[in-house]
Amino acid sequence: MLLLLAVILLTRAEEPICRLQETPGFPQFAKDGDIIIGGIFTIHSSTYGLKHTFNNMPEPLKCKSLDFRELRFARTMIFAIEEINNSTEILPNVSLGYRIYDSCASIPLALKAALTLVNGQEAEFSSNSSCTKPSFVPAIIGESGSSPSVAISRVVGPFRIPMVSPYATCACLSNKQEFPAFFRTIPSDYFQATALAKLVKHFGWTWVGAIRSDNDYGNFGMAAFIKAAQAEGICIEYSEAFYRTNPREKILKVVDTLKKATAKVIVAFIASGEMVVLFQELSNQNITGFQWIGSESWVTDPEFLSKDGHGFLGGAIGFGIRKSVIPGLKQFLLNISLPHILSNPLLKEFWENAFSCSFPDPMTTSSRRPCTGSENLYDLQNPYTDVSQLRISNTVYKAVYAVANSVHDLLSCKKSPNPLTKNNCGKNINFEPWQVLQQLKTVNFTSKNGDKVYFDENGDPVATYELVNWQLNKEGKAEMVNVGYYDASERQPFRMSNKSITWAGGEYKAPKSVCSESCPPGTRKAVQKGKPVCCFDCISCAEGEISNQTDSIDCIRCPVEYWPNSQRDQCILKEIEFLSFEEILGMILVIFSVCGACVTITVAVVFLHNRDTPIVKANNSELSFFLLFSLALCFLCALTFIGQPSEWSCMLRHTSFGITFVMCISCVLGKTIVVLMAFRSTLPGNNIMKWFGPIQQRLSVFAFTFIQALICTLWLAMSPPFPSKNTSTYKDRIILECDLGSAAAFYSVLGYIGFLAAMCFVLAFLARKLPDNFNEAKYITFSMLIFCAVWITFIPAYISSPGKYTVAVEIFAILASSFGLLFCIFAPKCYIIVLKPEKNTRKHMMGKMPSKSL
Repeated sequence: MLLLLAVILLTRAEEPICRLQETPGFPQFAKDGDIIIGGIFTIHSSTYGLKHTFNNMPEPLKCKSLDFRELRFARTMIFAIEEINNSTEILPNVSLGYRIYDSCASIPLALKAALTLVNGQEAEFSSNSSCTKPSFVPAIIGESGSSPSVAISRVVGPFRIPMVSPYATCACLSNKQEFPAFFRTIPSDYFQATALAKLVKHFGWTWVGAIRSDNDYGNFGMAAFIKAAQAEGICIEYSEAFYRTNPREKILKVVDTLKKATAKVIVAFIASGEMVVLFQELSNQNITGFQWIGSESWVTDPEFLSKDGHGFLGGAIGFGIRKSVIPGLKQFLLNISLPHILSNPLLKEFWENAFSCSFPDPMTTSSRRPCTGSENLYDLQNPYTDVSQLRISNTVYKAVYAVANSVHDLLSCKKSPNPLTKNNCGKNINFEPWQVLQQLKTVNFTSKNGDKVYFDENGDPVATYELVNWQLNKEGKAEMVNVGYYDASERQPFRMSNKSITWAGGEYKAPKSVCSESCPPGTRKAVQKGKPVCCFDCISCAEGEISNQTDSIDCIRCPVEYWPNSQRDQCILKEIEFLSFEEILGMILVIFSVCGACVTITVAVVFLHNRDTPIVKANNSELSFFLLFSLALCFLCALTFIGQPSEWSCMLRHTSFGITFVMCISCVLGKTIVVLMAFRSTLPGNNIMKWFGPIQQRLSVFAFTFIQALICTLWLAMSPPFPSKNTSTYKDRIILECDLGSAAAFYSVLGYIGFLAAMCFVLAFLARKLPDNFNEAKYITFSMLIFCAVWITFIPAYISSPGKYTVAVEIFAILASSFGLLFCIFAPKCYIIVLKPEKNTRKHMMGKMPSKSL
C-alpha cells in the first residue's frame, strides 16, 4: 500500500499542476472570440459590510447599489466590440470577445478581476516548473475609479499588459515610470484642475472652500487645483476630505466646517459616491445658498442631477467631457431580449430595479409586483437609457476602438486593393500584450463620430472640456446647459459661450466670494497678519505715490515732475510756481518798482529844473544826477526778477542788480568824500579839493563800478546763473528759479556792495557833525543805516523763504534799500526846493549852525 502511494506521488511530481489559490471570479458579461478584451467597471457602487470572525474562510464580498450609468458604460463596451466584429474596415476575419467584471467600487474586487483577466478562469493547468502561461487578455478597458486603476495598473503594469481607462482622471497616472502600461481616453485631472482655477479666476472669486474625495482622485485632483489656484491669486479658506464609507461624524464635521466658513463658493473635487453622501447631509440640515463648482465626476452625472431636483446644488457649474453622439447605441441599449435578461443575473437585477418588479424565484419572496418581461425600456427615463449627454460612454467607445486599432495595426490588417483578394488578417493572431502596448503609443485614428484619438507621451488624450451649468428647463426639470469651453491645446484655452448662467438660488448675477473687498485705485493691499494673502487691508498710497489699478500690491512713485491727484490714482503735472506779473504779489512789486523809478525821474526833473539854485549846486549836482540815474536803474532792475526765469533773465537780474547798486553806492561814496574834502579844504593852507575834483569823482564812480562789472563778467564766463526746477522745497509743486551757478560769485557781488556801503557809512558817520547849515553827511549816514539794515536782514530771510517768496524777498530788499537812499538823501532837498524856496539861498546854505548829534 505504501509502495503504491509512493508511485502515485512520484508520477504526480513528474507532471506538475499549477492551481489558483482562490476560486476565480465570474464575469458579468462574457463572449468568446479570437481575441478577448477585458473590462472592469464599477457597476455596483458599494459592497455589504462583512464581519470576519477568523474561524472560517471569509465569504466573497457581495455588491449592492446598482449604478445604471456604469451599466451603460459596460454595455457601451459590448456595443463597440459588436460594431467592430460587424465591420470590414477593422480587424476583418478576426472576432473580438470580452470578459467584463464588476469591481463594486472595491479595490480588492478590482484586483481580483484584473488577475482573473490576466490568468484566465482555469483553476488548474499543467505547465513547466515556473507555472508561467500567456496572458488571457491582451488589454484591459477600465477601471472607472482612479484608486482602483492605480492598484490594477501597479499589478498588470510590470507584465506590460496595457490598460486603457475611460474614466480614471487622477494626474498621478500620467507618471510613466510608475504606470508604464496605463492609457486613458479621458483627460488628466491636471488639466481639469487648471481649468477650474481659471474658471474661479474668471468670475472674480478669490476666497473659496474646497471639498474632495479622500482617495487618489480627490487628493491628487485637489492638490493640482490648489497649486493652480495659488498661481491665479486664489485663496483656499478650508480643504476637507472624506470618503463615502466614513462614519457620519466625519461627514458632520465637514458640513460644520462648511457652515462656519465665510466662502460662498465651494470647489468640490469629489466623486459621485461621496457627493451623494454629502448631499444627503446637506438636505437633512437644509443648507443652501452655496455656489458649487464641480469636477467632472459628479457635475455631469445625470442620475445625481435628477436626485437634486435643482434644489440644494442648483446653479452648480463645472467642467465635463465634451458630449457626443454614438449612432446606434440607444437601440442597442434598449433592445434586450427576455431570454438574455433571464440568463444574466446583472441584467435581471437591472430590470427589477428599473421597473420596480421582480421575476419569480422559488428561493426568495418579494413584495414587488411580478415582472412580465413585456415592460418597455423606451418608456424608461433613467441614466441607463439617457443617451442625450454621452460623455463617458464616448470615452469607453474610444477606448475599445483604440485597442482594436492597435491590434489591427499589429496584425498588419491592411485592406487589399483587389476586392477578390482574401485578407489574411486572421491567419496568425499569436502576439504578446507588450506588442499591443507599443502599438497603443502610436495609435492615431478618427472615430465614427468624428473624434480624433491619439495619446501623448504620458498616455493622455488632448484635454477638451465643456463648461456645464445646472439650469431649469421650461418643464421645470433640471438639465445641464453648455455655457463655455476649455481646450488645453489652444493659446486661449478658456472661453465662454453666449448663453447666460444660472447661479445658486436661481440668481442671474454671479455671487461674490472674497475675504476682503477689492482695494480701489489710490490704495494698496496690506496682508493681514497670520491670514492668507486674499485677506488684506486697503492702505492709501504714501505721499508722492499712486496706484492706478484695483488690488494693487504696491504703489508707484510719480516721476519727479509729477504729483498724485487727490484720489492718488493718477500722476498729474506739478503746478509750476514762479513770481509772475499776473499774480497780486508780482503786481504790487511791479507797481512799487515803477513808482520808485517814476519818483526818481521826478526828482531828477526837479533837480534839473533847479540846477542853478544853491542847494543843488551845494550837493554836487553831477554826482546827484549820477545817483538818481543809478537809483532809477535799481528800481527798474527789480522787474527782471519777475516773470518766468529764462537763461537771459537769470543772467541779467543778478548782474544788473550788482552793477547798478555799486554805481549807486559809488555815487553816495563820492558825495561823502566830497563833503569831507570840502570841509578839509576850508582849513588854512589846505588845498585838498584839487585832488578830488569833478574828473576824480567821475573816475572813482567808474573805477568802483568797473570792479563790480569785472566780477560779474567773470561770473558769467565761468559759471553763470541758469534757470532750474526746484522740486525739493515743495513736494507738490515745481518752483522755477534761477540757480546762482556760482554761489561764491554771488556772495562776492554782495560782499563788494557791502564793503562799499560800510565804507560809505563810516565816512558819512565821521562827517555827520560838520557845522554846515545843510550837511548832507548825516542824511547819507541815515540812508546807509537803512541800507545795511535791509541787506543784513535780507540774508536770513533769503535763505529761509520758500519758493517764489525768495525772489520776492530779494526784490523787497532792492526796493527798500533804493527807497531808503532816495528819500533819505533827496527828500530834504526836494522839500526845501519845492516847499521852502526861501531857504534855497547861498546865505542860508553858508550859515553856521550848532552841530547836533545824529
